[in-house]
Amino acid sequence: MNVGIVAQKGNSRAAYLAADMREALAAVDAEALVDDATAEQLGIDGLPVEEFADCDLVVSIGGDGTFLYAARGGDGVPILGVNLGEVGFLNAVSPDDAIDAVLDVVEQIRADEPAIREVPRIVARGDDWELDPAMNEVVVHGPRRGHGGGAGIEVRVDGSLYSGGHADGVLVSTPAGSTAYNLSESGPLVHPGVEGLVVTEMAASEGMPSLVVPLDATVTVTVTDAEEAIVVGDGRTRRTVEPPIEVTIEQSDSPVRLAGPTSDFFEALGKLD
Repeated sequence: MNVGIVAQKGNSRAAYLAADMREALAAVDAEALVDDATAEQLGIDGLPVEEFADCDLVVSIGGDGTFLYAARGGDGVPILGVNLGEVGFLNAVSPDDAIDAVLDVVEQIRADEPAIREVPRIVARGDDWELDPAMNEVVVHGPRRGHGGGAGIEVRVDGSLYSGGHADGVLVSTPAGSTAYNLSESGPLVHPGVEGLVVTEMAASEGMPSLVVPLDATVTVTVTDAEEAIVVGDGRTRRTVEPPIEVTIEQSDSPVRLAGPTSDFFEALGKLD
């Protein structure tokens, strides 16, 4: 059995916990693989996170950003998140409980009885391109935020017009991503048990309120009146496109698979600034 471990970059506490976890896994005949950055910190051999897709389990140690990074690398592999004291909507396990939680999941997988739950991701597409699936949000915006930087925006849901006009951009988020960029744009908090997507316009001149649509809805964002537009997934993967262009955003057929205990959504809300 192979367990990939991704620790928050530059965080010595996360790296030391990864080292302790490696020893505990070796004691139960499980091989622990660590990402390149953590391996360098520990003075051992590591692997690119993209190679963790061949693991049986991936452990993320850090915050939600580390979790999203691990989820992209270990695409389709069950992921257990260890929270190092940040908001922790995706990371349900405390450092003190981390090793026991990982060993429990290893035992479940070996018994072919893993307690796995799926969290949806979304994907943005153009005529001849597609971004990697995003767990939090996809943003489509003009060349820059602020005065003079927006674009003409038209938003449709399953082909029906919802809003149109000038705006900095449009943000489409999953329930998991409602507490991130969406919240900063005055979008609503959405409980993770809700099967829907949130459509939020960004600094629209005559915009509509945020809209929650079914999880299987297709959202199209047409961008005009700008020299360029940018499509961003989870703040990391991006593509610059030339208007006029229509960007389609819909549920990916590749959800994130979560292992281990669930986080308390309302307790995590208490950590928001």
